[in-house]
Amino acid sequence: MARISRRKLLKLSGAGAVAAGSGGMAAILASGRAPAYAQATTLHWLRWNDFVPVSDEVLRKEIVPACEKALGIKLNIEMINGNDIQARTTSSIQSGAGPDVICALNNWPQLYAESVADVNDLVEEIGKAQDGFYDESRAVANDGKRWLAVPWCVLGAQQAYRKSWFEEIGYTGGKFPQTWEELRDAGKKLKANGRPMGQTLGHTFGDAPTYAYPYTWSFGGKEVEADGKTVVLNSKATVEAVKFMIGLYKDAYDEGGLAWDDSNNNRAFLSGTCSCTLNGASIYLEAKRKPTTYLTDKGTPLWEDILHAPLPKGPAGQFGYHLPMSNMLMKYSKNQKAGMDFLRWITSKPVYQTWFDSQQGYSVGATTIWEKDKLWDKDPVMLPFRTAARAGRFPGYAGPADRLRRRGRQQIHYGRHVRQGGAGHGGGRCGKVGA
Repeated sequence: MARISRRKLLKLSGAGAVAAGSGGMAAILASGRAPAYAQATTLHWLRWNDFVPVSDEVLRKEIVPACEKALGIKLNIEMINGNDIQARTTSSIQSGAGPDVICALNNWPQLYAESVADVNDLVEEIGKAQDGFYDESRAVANDGKRWLAVPWCVLGAQQAYRKSWFEEIGYTGGKFPQTWEELRDAGKKLKANGRPMGQTLGHTFGDAPTYAYPYTWSFGGKEVEADGKTVVLNSKATVEAVKFMIGLYKDAYDEGGLAWDDSNNNRAFLSGTCSCTLNGASIYLEAKRKPTTYLTDKGTPLWEDILHAPLPKGPAGQFGYHLPMSNMLMKYSKNQKAGMDFLRWITSKPVYQTWFDSQQGYSVGATTIWEKDKLWDKDPVMLPFRTAARAGRFPGYAGPADRLRRRGRQQIHYGRHVRQGGAGHGGGRCGKVGA
């Protein structure tokens, strides 16, 4: 074992004392040593396997080493199928041990409110620095009293469709059906040509709820009243929505979609057996990433024949729901100080920017500042995703009138007022909200 002389030991101790005495990061960096708590800390972050593979590579190859360098924290990122996260979360809470930070999809933070650490001050800090959070991020990660999780991003959901195939049935110039009746008529023609639309309605976290919620709302259906307790799903409006869906699905869709998960529609579209599906931009980005692999029936790159559009209008209006993600810091974690520092660091604009760029528009940040990013200047096909989250509703949405009443109680945050939303697939009021 190498010996350390008394003189060297005193020097090392002195450097640490200076850092501690000054209390500043500059002193810590000058000493060449990370904070004491972080030297022995490994932080476990459980999240989904991204549908944009390059983003997972960025996390592994860039964020992990950068985290250790900046914070002294050894970051262990575990990536699993999104549908498996809830089972892991439940077992971890029951056993009192597991990942320190867990990625939550949709409104999952509400299910684990008693099992998450207090991140309220941190989220308020992030919101103030980045122009406030979207309504959707607030609705899923805040219980009305405090923040249950740190909002991470919102995945825009749009109809990906084959431009040339829709032109063959009369939708020229990149036009897309504006109502469900028009979509049903277009789908009949496409299916007759062996090009059905495709849509999962199965038990999965992404494309099924981001389709089924807006569809139901567009007919006037909803789950609960404004009190959040009175169940009103079994309404005339919902019944009408179900009746129309039965005919729509048989006439226009691949009926095997009832058994699909969030990856089946990607494969169907990329293989040329599906003409249209509600999805994130992952289909387009994958086709663009492999232009010689994914081709049209004419041998041209498939990505050049893909456009995006919002879901159609129904009798009650036009709506959207876009997949929100948040990070929960678990109460059982023995590394809560490190977890808090990590979440503050990774959501800071300079660090998050690296990950955001790798997404190429597949997701937007949970704060509205990311709408202004230069990334959106690069590809006009991706523009429908830029402000999708601004018009997004959320699970438990009880209708425009109720939403305005509730929003009136939290209309001003950080000196900014809620803006009147323009025309689009959200309608109503939407816009900036504070953390």
